[in-house]
Amino acid sequence: MSGSATRSWWGWGNVEDAVVGAERAELTRRAAAMLPGADLTVHRAPPVQALGVGPARIGAPRALAGIASQDVRDRLAHSHGQAFRDVARALLGRLPHVPDLVLRPTSEEQVVQVLDWCAGAGVAVVPFGGGTSVVGGVEPRVGDGYAGAVSLDLTAMDRVLEVDRTSRAALVQAGVLGPHLERQLRPHGYTLRFFPQSFEFSSLGGWLATRAGGHFATGPTHIDDLAESLRVVTPAGAVESRRLPASGAGPSPDRMFLGSEGALGVITSAWVRLQDRPRWRAGASVGFTDHDAGVRAVRALAQSGLDPANCRLLDPMEALINAGSPNSVLVLGFESADRPVTAELERALELCADHGGVPTGPPRSTDGADRAARDAAADTWRASFLRMPYQRDALAAQGMIVETFETACTWDRLDALRAAVTAAAEDAMRQVGAVGVVTCRFTHVYPDGPAPYFGVYAAGRWGSTVEQWDEIKAAVSEALLAHGGTITHHHAVGRDHRPWYDRQRPDLFAAALRAGKAVLDPSGILNPGVLLDPAPVSTAAR
Repeated sequence: MSGSATRSWWGWGNVEDAVVGAERAELTRRAAAMLPGADLTVHRAPPVQALGVGPARIGAPRALAGIASQDVRDRLAHSHGQAFRDVARALLGRLPHVPDLVLRPTSEEQVVQVLDWCAGAGVAVVPFGGGTSVVGGVEPRVGDGYAGAVSLDLTAMDRVLEVDRTSRAALVQAGVLGPHLERQLRPHGYTLRFFPQSFEFSSLGGWLATRAGGHFATGPTHIDDLAESLRVVTPAGAVESRRLPASGAGPSPDRMFLGSEGALGVITSAWVRLQDRPRWRAGASVGFTDHDAGVRAVRALAQSGLDPANCRLLDPMEALINAGSPNSVLVLGFESADRPVTAELERALELCADHGGVPTGPPRSTDGADRAARDAAADTWRASFLRMPYQRDALAAQGMIVETFETACTWDRLDALRAAVTAAAEDAMRQVGAVGVVTCRFTHVYPDGPAPYFGVYAAGRWGSTVEQWDEIKAAVSEALLAHGGTITHHHAVGRDHRPWYDRQRPDLFAAALRAGKAVLDPSGILNPGVLLDPAPVSTAAR
């Protein structure tokens, strides 16, 4: 929470920033034009007191009473993430898995106390950063083998503890949210340069625990690339890796906890690699009448070594919805703290022209010394990028299914995968009676393949949109695995991706992961059901 803003208990972000008035009217008009005949009646979230949340089954010990909350609204806000199915269930008052307590430690010592108590009492612990999981990663859906469940909210641990200017790195507490992290780094002239769409409301620890991907299309865009070392508290003790730029000393300890989603330990702090704040930027939009030609242009860019910061290819439907263009659109951008980047943009435009790409307007360039230009660019980014989840919530409250699923594949498999996923989504929509469209864009690109990001916009039946989406999601997930994609490129596994993750990972690796959890979390209290099945009732601690 920043300033006097109030976080929504059921949907995205702050209550004060919800889609209302003229913005809602325009959004409704666009939805009606895309899906004629859709019932776009606006529904409201039920009042908190109407949800019938029961009393907590457990109470915090005296030593932790000062950081514990039993407030019903607080518990509800920690009972779900921010996927479409979370928001739709909240709007319908269907939140059956509510934590008994919300605990907000202010120090690593208190984290240790929480884990010691929960291990001894048989209480499940669900680590919670900003709560922006879209895969059921923070939902206390832990099974029946526990005396209760607590949400361990790390956001009070939010400070930059040390800045190493010589190595250009910082030691940061894991609970810090994106904007507060950047505010603390700005006086030093640095940035983490990690901006996922959830940036405003997600935490460093959450990014590390889910192997999150940032906004940038190429270069160091995954949080893995920015992590220098981690400190993790487990029920069996603390693990801290050595600060090194690189090491060949066996399997990396950091790699064990990056992506572990709170199932192996609680990340309490990390040394992260920083960058100088960018000064120069240049960008352009390029139109393609042939989408496949646009794909070839993006592949050429990804393999050119130019490393654009932004390289997002929107298919015609995605471009129509978001940019009003009937053709595919490639959004290109470059930035640097060291030099102007107009030459890189010019070369990128030449590569696009080789594949029939035509700029939709004059190229743009800014010098960060120009405060007005910098602020204008920031305002544009916020308007187009950070408003999307608020708009998703507004449409969900009008009975629409608005959701995304993302993957990655090698370039040679792209055509077959895209066709299969689109066909599976369209067939599933027909099966569940949801008339809609499927879109695709690239969010990240690599020399050996892209990360396609699919969107579904459909007219659902109010009261049934969760079930309708679940059917669509299952169909496309099957298509992803069958055609060489990953079940997730940057949204993690959580509980919702488990059936497909279990089939994607090698069996021996799964066995090794279970063995590692048995050592680090012998009572099986940490985020049960994420990555691995909960401990059997007979072996859960009491």
